[in-house]
This record gives sequence, C-alpha cells and structure tokens, in this order.
Amino acid sequence: MKYETVIGLEVHAEVATATKMFCSCPVVDTTQVEPNTSVCPVCAGMPGTLPVVNKMAVENGIKVALALNCEVQHTSIFARKNYFYPDLPKGYQISQFEFPLARNGYMVVDTPEGEHKIRVNRVHLEEDAGKLTHIHKDGEECTLVDLNRAGVGLLEIVTEPDMHSIEDVRAYATNLRSIIRELGVNSGDMEKGVIRFEANISIRPFGATTLGKRVEIKNLNSFRAMERGIIYELKRQAEVLDRGEEVDQETRGWNEEKQCTYIQRSKEEAHDYRYFTEPDLPPLVVEKEWVEAVRAGLPELPREKAQRLQSQYGVTKVEASLLAADFELNQFFEATVKVLKAAPARAAATWLLGEVFAWMNQSGAVLADLKVTPAMLAELIEATNSSVVNQNTAKTVLGEMLTSGKGANAIIQERGLAQVSDSSFITDVVKKVLEENPNELASFRAGKETLANWFFGQAMRAAGGKANPALLRAELEKQLRQN
Repeated sequence: MKYETVIGLEVHAEVATATKMFCSCPVVDTTQVEPNTSVCPVCAGMPGTLPVVNKMAVENGIKVALALNCEVQHTSIFARKNYFYPDLPKGYQISQFEFPLARNGYMVVDTPEGEHKIRVNRVHLEEDAGKLTHIHKDGEECTLVDLNRAGVGLLEIVTEPDMHSIEDVRAYATNLRSIIRELGVNSGDMEKGVIRFEANISIRPFGATTLGKRVEIKNLNSFRAMERGIIYELKRQAEVLDRGEEVDQETRGWNEEKQCTYIQRSKEEAHDYRYFTEPDLPPLVVEKEWVEAVRAGLPELPREKAQRLQSQYGVTKVEASLLAADFELNQFFEATVKVLKAAPARAAATWLLGEVFAWMNQSGAVLADLKVTPAMLAELIEATNSSVVNQNTAKTVLGEMLTSGKGANAIIQERGLAQVSDSSFITDVVKKVLEENPNELASFRAGKETLANWFFGQAMRAAGGKANPALLRAELEKQLRQN
C-alpha cells in the first residue's frame, strides 16, 4: 500500500483482411496451414520489391480509432523501424511513428470504483513479423522460421499511463477486445495470437508526481497471463524499492510455467530503432469524407449496447455486460426475446448465461454448434413461465434439447414431464411422505423446523419431480402444522 500503481497498455491486434498489409498474399490461419505457403517476394523482404498499402486495413484502423473517440489524422506517414530478428525478413518493420493514423482518444470503462476514463495516445498501422518454432530433439536444438504471418496487417493501440489497478486493466482490455470484435476488425481469438497485450508498469510512492522507471512485459496472449504478469511485476518492483534499490527500465517476458517475469532487453527507447520515413510509400492521406462514411457505418458498441439492454429488457448490469461483450451471444439473446410471448425478457438472459453456458463449458461446444435455436429456447421458457413444467424439470428438458435437437414441447409430451397441479394428487403425496417418516415429523414438531426443506425434497421426489412446487410447499406447510 506504500506505492501507487501506474500502468499503460499497448495492444497489437491483427487486422481482419483477406490479404496482407503491403502485398496480395492471403492471410491464413498459421495453425491450420503448412509453413511458408503464403509468402511472396514482398513479405519475404526480397530486394527490389515495392509495398502497396491495403485499403481495407486502413478502413479497419479508422473504425477502431473512431470507436475509441480518436482524432483521425488527415495525413499519416509510414516509417521503417529497424531491428534484427530471425522472423523479420527485411531487417526492419514497416510501422508508423511520428505521424500515426489517429491520436488523442479515450475509453470509458466501468470498474468497482465507478466510471474511469482511460486516454488513448495513438492508433497506428504496421505489419506483423513471422513466427519462430524452437525444436529440441535428440540433444539437438534448432529454430524454424515460418513467414506466413510476416506482413499481416496489425493495429497498435497505445494508452496513456492511466490505469492504477488490475480492475482498470481488466476492464480496458476486455472492453477493447469486445469493441474490435463488434467492429469485425479482429476475431479476438487470443489462443491464435491475433490479439496480444504488452503492459508498461511502474510504481511510485503515493503522492509522488513523477513516474517511476517503466518495465514492459511483452506478448501477453491471455487475460490471465496479463493479470498474473502485472501482479508479479508490481510485487517485484515493490521489493526492489523496499531494499533501497532502483528499478531498471527494461523489457521482460512472462514465463507461464514458472509464473514469473524474466529480463529480455534493457533500456529500450525509440531512438534504438533508428526510425526513418519509409521511402517506398507515399504519405497516407485520409479524406474527411471517408472518415465520415466509416463513422456512419459503425455498429452499436458494447458499452452503449449494455446500457440499452438494461433499460429495454430489464436485465442486470452484469448480465447486460456479458451479453453485450459477445456479438453472437447478444444476437441469440435478442432473437429469443423477439419470439417470447408472455415470459419476461430477462428469463432468456438467465437461461443463456446460466444453464446454456454451463452445458457449453462442460461439453466444449461453442454457440454456433448449438442444436437449440432461439425459437426453441423461447418455447422452453414459455413452458416454464406458464407452469407446464417446473424449473428443475425444465433443466432436464433443456439438457435433452441440447443433445438431441428436439423441441421442448415434444420432449415434455413424449416423456410425460408436464407439471402436476392437481390438488388431490399433491395432498396424497404429502400425506404419504409424512406417514412414512414419523420420527422426522416428530422432530419437526418438536422445534427442528429446518426439516421442512427435507420433507419438501422427499415429497418432490415422491411426485417424480413433476409437482407444482408452490402448491406442494403450501400443502406441506399446511399438513406439517396440523396436530
């Protein structure tokens, strides 16, 4: 608690385009195709080749910039960022430095402490590097280079150091992922490395006005890795300062196996890359008319969508955030609500985020794989709302729907699962349960009233789970109180 946390994020998001940033090679899933099969002289860095800017990549960059309330620059300039790495075939990366695509944006996030405005310093375009695979076999070590990813368009989104807690970081990162998915700019599939986070972390004594020495953690490819890496680094830096030492400005990696950061490079600054203007590309000019046309086509963004879902459908803030964060999930929810007749809209959110998600997590299925359509889920919700089946039976019905693809009413009819509300039947069931458990009944009447729930469970079991719970509980209460 002696130190204030100061964090900024750099996010690299692969731009969803058919071809690479500066050539016509197709963008491929590097986990599904053979290495080095989508490579040409341009992205392989051969002498004498000339890059050509991908217009769709620029448009996607404008979308993200506008969604983050940035000022899109009329003119931006590509530069060469010089450094050597085996998967960077040209020996430099085409990026933007002094004159990026967009500047001066912000994102408003919701945290446990309330709304927090996080400033966005810049959004710029660049190209990705290739991929290295390190081989350790039979005592030999080698590294293989795959250039399928080299030259794929990237957006780099850089914040100001405005985050002061893990909650801030989590809110910003998850919101940004939701935004770029909503825009169709990036799939958000972190397992495939299409979005990667880099955290700039420093601490300073509370009340200090100058920033502490910055440490950057590179290539964090999951929210869990990002959070654990930041927590580890904050603790490490605090221990360094507590010893009376200075934190070194350096770049560190995250070791998932050992759950710690490790040093990669020391004191990295912009001049280390010897930036200079890319001579083979003219300035990128973005006309105002183009920007306004892109702005007019922007979809409803997740935060605004969550607010609408709350007011329109009466879902909770947490439910609205979860629904708004996933485009396909929200489509499923709103399609379900559209065909509901008497049941409240919130019931669709409860079933989707509860039982349906639990089944998906257990089975490993995704929303697109579901055999249950919005209309089928609505049918089950209506059956429950009108007391055709009770809640527990409805869960059983849903389980069969998800595996068989049959409709709720068909399953209820085939298996005779309709809820029983016949008062004489319920009276007889309760009477029989009490007669069969005289010791427990005596304990209840002697003051052990917690047995009421036990008796309810026994009675529901005796009724085959089909009794109307409200009627059963009322009858049970009546008979338990009789002398």
